Amino acid sequence: MKKNKEQVGFARELRQRHTDAEKAVWMKLRNRQLEGVKFRRQQPVGPYIVDFASFERKLIVEIDGGQHDEERTKGRDGERTMGLKERAYRIMRFWNNEVPTNPEGVLERVREALR
Repeated sequence: MKKNKEQVGFARELRQRHTDAEKAVWMKLRNRQLEGVKFRRQQPVGPYIVDFASFERKLIVEIDGGQHDEERTKGRDGERTMGLKERAYRIMRFWNNEVPTNPEGVLERVREALR
């Protein structure tokens, strides 16, 4: 999978300005803390940049803000999900507000997907 310089640069920029919810999830996924699985954050996958990806388990975890509930964004998210599934990835989506209100529930669902 070839990544272009512009995409890699944008991914680096996103790593610097993640949301509080993304930061909280990353603190639990980094350094193989969850089931010993390696995750990468703000990672290019094909033409997309995903929040968190485990390449070894083909699992993507997305933390979505309110803009993902808008009609025009729902369409793009659907296309993106199909594109990632075509690459044999499983996609898990959580709402930004779900992370602080139910952090263990979010992590348990990811843990189950990894098993």
